[in-house]
Amino acid sequence: MPVTYIFRKSVFPCMLALCAWTAVAGAAYGHSSAQGYGRVSMQGSITDTPCAIAMADRDQTIQLDVATIGELIHNGRGPLRTFSLNLVNCDLDADATSGAVKSHFRTTFDGPSDGELFSVSGATGIGVQIADAAGNVAIPGKALPDGAVVPGDQRLDYTLRLISNHHRLNAGEYHAIVRFKVDYF
Repeated sequence: MPVTYIFRKSVFPCMLALCAWTAVAGAAYGHSSAQGYGRVSMQGSITDTPCAIAMADRDQTIQLDVATIGELIHNGRGPLRTFSLNLVNCDLDADATSGAVKSHFRTTFDGPSDGELFSVSGATGIGVQIADAAGNVAIPGKALPDGAVVPGDQRLDYTLRLISNHHRLNAGEYHAIVRFKVDYF
């Protein structure tokens, strides 16, 4: 009887350890055989745009004049600066039935916003306002009114200025990053 007791006492824990080791090894083997495999699906399109943006206009830095807090409080805005986007090599397709050219563009400016202004980092109490040549004010992330594409090269003129955002003005150096895109249709 004592022999049976010792046998059960030593064999049973060994059997449990062997079963546990087999389960862990099997699980690890099962996971390792599935590693390194996957699938990526992609789709897209290649479009032919009627114009290109001039290389010099793709990345612009615009230096604004110094504005005083008194000027911003009194006028509510800083000095006006102009900048342009040049569309080059515009090649338009005419409608086969009427012969009319129906290509248009739509410009959208986007970036961090403070209501209808583009946010600045650094000084407080101001934002940046951008408008097109017709006076349409760009709202961050929303397209400006459509314009007609003309054959050859075309210059799109815009203005930029600091505007008081009615928060407390604090002097300091500031900067803003604004992205733009031009869609054709």
